[in-house]
Amino acid sequence: MIVRKSAQDLEKMRRSGLLVWKVLTELAGMVREGITTLDLEKAADRMIRDAGAVPAFKGYYVPAVGATYPFVLCTSVNEEVVHGMPSAKRLLKNGDIVSIDTGAALDGFYGDSAVTIPVGEVDERTKRLLRVTSEALDLAIDKMRPGNRLFDVCGAVEKHAVENGFSVVREYVGHGIGTKLHEEPQIPNYVDRKNQNPLLKEGMVLAIEPMVNAGRPETRVLADGWTAATRDGSYSAHFEHCVAVTSSGPWVLTRQ
Repeated sequence: MIVRKSAQDLEKMRRSGLLVWKVLTELAGMVREGITTLDLEKAADRMIRDAGAVPAFKGYYVPAVGATYPFVLCTSVNEEVVHGMPSAKRLLKNGDIVSIDTGAALDGFYGDSAVTIPVGEVDERTKRLLRVTSEALDLAIDKMRPGNRLFDVCGAVEKHAVENGFSVVREYVGHGIGTKLHEEPQIPNYVDRKNQNPLLKEGMVLAIEPMVNAGRPETRVLADGWTAATRDGSYSAHFEHCVAVTSSGPWVLTRQ
């Protein structure tokens, strides 16, 4: 069942969303050569707790893994798509890209967002990968209007990525969000005809998260049991926002 939020619910989600936006903005400013992904983790943990919020990911049980996730952030570097685990051994270097994904619960409602940041100077194809993935998210957000359907959102991501010579990840998807981190519906980054195609209605909130690969779409899970990486070793970009459907158009809850 897709839960539609009241105006009061959306105001609460806006507060959690802005906290996540603030955390990601601060972390993006920290990204530089020589910093570790664990440095980013410690900063995010402090900021979320100082705000009186609860980290959404830390302690979250994932049935497919059979364990709880141990960190506040997912930090996925280069060919890592999602769910990369922060580490004191993972030093960022010039030419890397790092996806930083985090969430927080405040007043009973969740916010969830991700951004991919270049470290120093990256090559032109990588710059284009980041730009196209961010554009795909904006195009999907624009479809979040009453009367459209979920496939309009999914198809916007797929179309823009493929037309620009990239591929979309198929194993991992976006999701509804509210009083739970993951709610219905699932949101693939492609049109899956086997999936439901609900009508978008006021009060729906979706966490839309394009995951776009420079090479082929296939992924594999690394030995840690969490990190998903491209099977061919190509770079992957990941951007995410929580977006509400309103009568006046899309409302991005995780952006200032």
